Amino acid sequence: MARPSAPKALELVSLVITDYAGIARGRSLSRSIYENNPAKTLGWVPANMSLTPFDLIADPNPWGARGDLRLQADPTARFRTALPGTAAFDIVMADILELDGSPWECCPRAFLKTAIADLKAETGLTLIASFEHEFQILGAGWPPAPCFSLSSLRRAEPFATNLMAALTEAGLEPEVFIAEYGRDQYEVPLAPAGALPAADRAVAFRALVRECARLQGWRASFAPKTAPEGVGNGVHIHMSLTDGRGRPAAYDAARPGRLSAAAGAFAAGILQHMPALVALTAPGPVSYFRLAPHHWSAAYTQLGESDREASLRICPAHTIGGARPEKQFNLEYRAADATASPHLALGLLIRAGLEGLRQKRAAPMLYSGDPTTLDDGERQRLGLHRLPASLGAALDAFAADATACAWFTPRARETYTGMKRMELQLTAGLDPQALCAKYSEIY
Repeated sequence: MARPSAPKALELVSLVITDYAGIARGRSLSRSIYENNPAKTLGWVPANMSLTPFDLIADPNPWGARGDLRLQADPTARFRTALPGTAAFDIVMADILELDGSPWECCPRAFLKTAIADLKAETGLTLIASFEHEFQILGAGWPPAPCFSLSSLRRAEPFATNLMAALTEAGLEPEVFIAEYGRDQYEVPLAPAGALPAADRAVAFRALVRECARLQGWRASFAPKTAPEGVGNGVHIHMSLTDGRGRPAAYDAARPGRLSAAAGAFAAGILQHMPALVALTAPGPVSYFRLAPHHWSAAYTQLGESDREASLRICPAHTIGGARPEKQFNLEYRAADATASPHLALGLLIRAGLEGLRQKRAAPMLYSGDPTTLDDGERQRLGLHRLPASLGAALDAFAADATACAWFTPRARETYTGMKRMELQLTAGLDPQALCAKYSEIY
């Protein structure tokens, strides 16, 4: 009697969203079912968006046990790579839909899509972006090595090579592997892309870094702080503008900071709303250990040129080898971290920038230096306002900003702020060390 053949290996594809807690969640189905019907949808639950990072649903929330939604994959946002010793990494970014196929009001990806469309419709401009993540390797047991050193790079092998290969195969376009300033801290910038692909890539990047670290027996953490006095892990969001013909639209060599009038107005809108924005771009209680003066992160509503203390930085552009500065020119938003949804964070920056364009605001004053050395009057004259020093204060600033609140439906605002207020309650009794440890495990 012939022996039965071995069953064909099953492969899974995961439909993934990021929620208001900045966590990638989703559901998996067989690769064959997905590829035979890429438009297939999977069930989802509204109250899932009220999940805190600790997997407790905020109570109260607008949803309760009622309602049903669908996840629908976007086949253009699929990230797949073979990984040694485990199943293939295969995820597809999904939109959260109502049962009639319309976008759900709390879907972060739909929020970003609408912001992109409004920017294009009202101004003819398109945003180009890239997310630059810092992360730390935990559990490797390495001896100390000098920051930025070859020793730090080499001790990360074969993780570094495997990660770069996986990122490349998945289509994320990694540019360079960097040993960073912090203990066991690394960074891999990705090539710029359109706003939606850039946010999709940010989600896939975090997941792939964690996968490659796990296969080494380590853990990768993107938490804003893994220790209260340690170096923080930021997410720097790089942004530029192109016009309707795809030409660079942010650069003007004749203007201060080389910011075009459009880019200056865009920057002004971001700075105007930044105290409210950080409630959603740096939305963990632990985030505010990082957003402090003298941390090379962001503490004031400051536009700086090549100044890493500035919350909004004009990045340098070189002409080496005939490189054209207008093609490199970009703004870097530094008041963000990995406790935020990439789609929500980038959508908010577009919304704030669009407000600046609508109002035809003048470019903010450039300031490079230490705002803490200035008196209150001088800071006021320069537009240097201290960012909120806690998540609670940031949520209050968001609630006080009627324009920022109007970017969300009432139920979306209630969902987000309710979840964050509960997160604050759940962490209220933790000292800084315990708080950092808890977030380093989740993020």
